Order: sequence, then C-alpha cells, then structure tokens
Amino acid sequence: MARNRGFFEILFDFSFSEFIALKVIGVLYGIAIFFAGIGALAILGGGFRQGFLPGIFSLIITPLFFLLYVILIRIGLEGLIVAFRTAENTGRTATNTEYLRNP
Repeated sequence: MARNRGFFEILFDFSFSEFIALKVIGVLYGIAIFFAGIGALAILGGGFRQGFLPGIFSLIITPLFFLLYVILIRIGLEGLIVAFRTAENTGRTATNTEYLRNP
C-alpha cells in the first residue's frame, strides 16, 4: 500500500511515480475563474467607455462569454483528471495482473 506523501515530496519526485496534477487542479480552476472575471470586467469597462449602446451590448454578451469560458476550462480540466485517473487505474491493473501471474 502506498504511503501518503507530502506535496513537496511528490513535487520533487524524479521517478514520477505519483501525479501532482490531481492535487493542484482545484487551484488551477480557481485561477482560471479569477482571470475570467478580470477579463469580463475589462470587457465591460471597455464597452461602457465606447458609449451607452456598446456598454449595454457588452453587459448582455459578457456574462455569456464568461460562462462559456468557465465551462470550457472546466471540461478541459476534467479531461485532464480523467487522463490521470486512467493512468493510475491502468497502473493498478498491471500490478494486480502481475501479482496474479506470480503469486
């Protein structure tokens, strides 16, 4: 059974026996949402700087683009998690198969 290793111990593990992406994925998602919010505020500010009608248009369109961006980032990060989990499960399957061959 694998022991529970610390973040920095996994970070500097040159054998890459454990994945760190699963531990930092939430932080990456938070950073992406933060920058999406900053971008949305910049678009809104730019729209109202150009006039009233462009401001109203940006007020309608910006939340849609924000949601689309967040959905796409979430899907991409979930795909990354699926890939890492598949790799972990494949490794476990290989270990169990080897154990069954040589009990």
